[in-house]
Amino acid sequence: MATYTYTAKRERGAPFSGELVADSKAAVVAQLRRKGLTVLKLEEKRTSVGLKEMLENSKRIKTRDKAVFARQFATMINSGLAVLRALYVLEEQTENSRFKKIIAAVREDVEAGMPLSDAMERYPAAFDRLYVSMVRAGEAGGVLDQTLNRLAGQLEKDDSLRRTIKSAMAYPVLIAGFAILVMLGMLVFIIPIFADMYADLGGELPGLTQLMMNISNMLKDYWFIIFPVLGIVIWGVMKLKNTEQGRRYWDRMKLKLPMKLGPVIQKIALARFSRTLSTLVSSGVPILQAIDITGKTSGNWVIEESMVDVKESVRSGEPIAKPLSRVSVFPPMVTHMISIGEETGALDAMLGKIADFYEDEVDAAVKSLTSIIEPIMMLFVGGLVGLIVISMYLPMFNMMNLVQ
Repeated sequence: MATYTYTAKRERGAPFSGELVADSKAAVVAQLRRKGLTVLKLEEKRTSVGLKEMLENSKRIKTRDKAVFARQFATMINSGLAVLRALYVLEEQTENSRFKKIIAAVREDVEAGMPLSDAMERYPAAFDRLYVSMVRAGEAGGVLDQTLNRLAGQLEKDDSLRRTIKSAMAYPVLIAGFAILVMLGMLVFIIPIFADMYADLGGELPGLTQLMMNISNMLKDYWFIIFPVLGIVIWGVMKLKNTEQGRRYWDRMKLKLPMKLGPVIQKIALARFSRTLSTLVSSGVPILQAIDITGKTSGNWVIEESMVDVKESVRSGEPIAKPLSRVSVFPPMVTHMISIGEETGALDAMLGKIADFYEDEVDAAVKSLTSIIEPIMMLFVGGLVGLIVISMYLPMFNMMNLVQ
């Protein structure tokens, strides 16, 4: 049972508000209609939640889960199931407990008479702007099953691209983490043994050895200050990166990273832009709305900011390709292909081809990047360990003189 707040009115009366306790929104609507009331607004009364629940509710649903939901939903609707019945089935078979609760809430809203897209819009952790806009377009055009299939394909492509990048970066990150742990272990546990031995022998130590010993002593004596400060600095950088100004700087800088990282990030952004815009246009979303959504879901501030000017230019009658050609992120090939797509009336198909091209380019570039990063990381690990080992053994070249 839950408490619901409502705003309703009689046929010739003024609106009024109240509360009812019921099993679902549908039960509340039924009760009010039996009393001859028209429901204007209906919401579940929210109670205060604990920190754990707040953190849990802030987590987003995995892209793969959302893609499976869209694909299964499309199949059921195409098979003749009503939307409400399909939501009941999806709620029962979804394994993710959070997603199950969200689907149940959407189903209750639909039962209460709310359109599916509006019900989904209330839960952005599961259904973002792209998702909601495509469902709304599918509802308006009577092709919800086709739109959901296109949406599932888009989400599957996004998930595949993300998995490819994560898989490629896992090994270098693992090596870097291992190198740092080895370095810390040697500084904290190995160097002090040599330091005691050198102290017993007396004599002046080489500069590199003394530097390593000083670092080792700092870590041993002030670890309770160093590591919390380091954690706070990392946390601060992450928080700054999530601010509007920080995101602008970080997204611009990402496109200029060395070692082919910048071009790879640019290709990822172009692939996502093209795929998203193609999916929206083919689903019947109005072009201005599609441009706006594409910018906000592109994942890069440079593209998002440029879409504001593109939208205004298209609103004033310019073709999409013209304002895009003024944005440095979009290569001439992309703008020319988009221009051809507009001229031939096959913009969605052309954008799909651009997305396919750049997804293949990203796959090849990531493999190439991995082959470059791996030896560099090995040299990095060897350099760190070698530096420490050399610093420890430098005094041994002089050991006989110290003993005498």
